[in-house]
Amino acid sequence: MTTVAFDRCLAILLGWEGGYSCEREDPGNWTGHAVGAGELRGTKFGISAAAYPTVDIVNLTPDGAAAIYRRDYWDPIRADELPAQVVLLVFDAAVNNGVRRATEWLQAAAGVAVDGKLGKDTMAAVHAKDAAVLAREFVARRLAFMGSLPTWRTYGLGWARRLTGLTWQIAQIEAGVTWEAAQVTHN
Repeated sequence: MTTVAFDRCLAILLGWEGGYSCEREDPGNWTGHAVGAGELRGTKFGISAAAYPTVDIVNLTPDGAAAIYRRDYWDPIRADELPAQVVLLVFDAAVNNGVRRATEWLQAAAGVAVDGKLGKDTMAAVHAKDAAVLAREFVARRLAFMGSLPTWRTYGLGWARRLTGLTWQIAQIEAGVTWEAAQVTHN
């Protein structure tokens, strides 16, 4: 993978994350991780006050968000080493569900011991497995987890749209469609 792959995956992810939001009812918008706890700073480009309480969310630039995404999500999942058919899925899961959980789903999908660490055995298994099968299994595990969350009733339809949108984008890439043509509208 290259910087181009990061840029393209980030563009797709940011399409789902959107711009600035500062809803009082969203615990992610508060620096204290709960409604009314800490300061209400909001979320921008998917970077939340709860996860990044010292970041000036309102003034966060696209380049600033990209640096956070590369450092905290892309590099820890070793995205530059993942097959093209799964990198977007794992990156998006790392951002939304955590690096460790995304790694565990990847390991389970690849059929190796689940320890949350991307070592040589995991990477070898990932590359030995059919990428389309790996991608489907990864998404199935993520969807099962998200469907079990108590917030599924509130956010589930949006999450389902996102997951199906991501799988559609991967299918387009597998079919040889360019990254740019595989973009979807995130409504």
